[in-house]
Amino acid sequence: MGQTAAHPAVHAFLAHPSMLMALVGFVALLAPLVLIHEAGHYLVARACGVGVKVFSIGFGKEICGWTDRRGTRWKISMLPLGGYVQFVGDMNGASQPDDADGMTPQERAACFQFKPLWARAAVVLAGPAANFIVAVLVFAAFTLAFGQLQAPAVITAFADGSPAKAAGLEVGDRIVAVDGHGVDSFQDLREAVLPRPGEAISLTALRDHRQLVVRFTIGSQEMRDEFGNSQRVGMLGVASGKVERVRVGPVTALGDGLRQSVSIVGTMVTGLRQIVTGARSARELGGPVKIARYSGERLSLGFLEFAYFAGLISINLAFINLLPIPGLDGGHLAFYLAEAVRRKPLGARAQDWAFRTGLALVLAMMLFVTMNDLATIWLH
Repeated sequence: MGQTAAHPAVHAFLAHPSMLMALVGFVALLAPLVLIHEAGHYLVARACGVGVKVFSIGFGKEICGWTDRRGTRWKISMLPLGGYVQFVGDMNGASQPDDADGMTPQERAACFQFKPLWARAAVVLAGPAANFIVAVLVFAAFTLAFGQLQAPAVITAFADGSPAKAAGLEVGDRIVAVDGHGVDSFQDLREAVLPRPGEAISLTALRDHRQLVVRFTIGSQEMRDEFGNSQRVGMLGVASGKVERVRVGPVTALGDGLRQSVSIVGTMVTGLRQIVTGARSARELGGPVKIARYSGERLSLGFLEFAYFAGLISINLAFINLLPIPGLDGGHLAFYLAEAVRRKPLGARAQDWAFRTGLALVLAMMLFVTMNDLATIWLH
């Protein structure tokens, strides 16, 4: 049989030493985060009296595993792209309801589908919540260890071609709000502007104890990291005063970790809105290949860079899983919301079609982002 020649860039990527680092980083990143996510589901399920049939890291064929005294099968599976917890009463790992006929009274008592609505919602929400909490703790640990960056949102200088200067702002102005949302520091200002290149904005500033409002379009700038990865970000073209790193206690650090996490979620919502409206290209979405590459890059820079990146990906997992797509945690929560409004569950046929549609959508999204990732390798 003949062999099909691959693109030289693919050969180069596979032969490059960073490929091994990417694989190591991908496993070291995803396995703990998936474990944390599924452990959230598992622990709350056990607390609510739900029986657990399977706890799997990965999908597909089992590589290795064991069964505990409660009858739960703990296993590692072939495809390391996620995991699942299968409860008593589930047809599959997506928690699609199984036929309850023929269950013993003991099985019905442990069946997920027969638990109160609040308990089912708590079990489903526990996975994303676990990932979010981990991210908060990671960012809080960084703040506790290295201090909190503090700089007033006071303009001390302008860059060439500054959109803010063109709009009438001056050196010495203190920016106090972005689109009506309060700004306490220059870091708050950066977080509000970076994810919105090319968007119209309203800035509220103080000048000589007088308040003024300016409206203009945020500038757009292509930023590249040390590995050549590019990202389009918003810019005002302003500089702040002296940035100080202030030591804080555990409570303040925890609050800062929560603030950072909420800000990142806001950035994700903004990015998703931009893609839906066409303001940002869908080709900027990344999948497993891109995550693996970034994981290897962050790992090569040291443990701290890798740990911070893990916090970012943990929030990503929480956010993606809460999207209202059947088969994901957000899809289940949408079903429960409908059940709370209707005072009865959706019919079995409707749920089955919803799960099929959701699975098709998730697979299509995975295919699209993977093709995006491979196209990036091809172009390089």
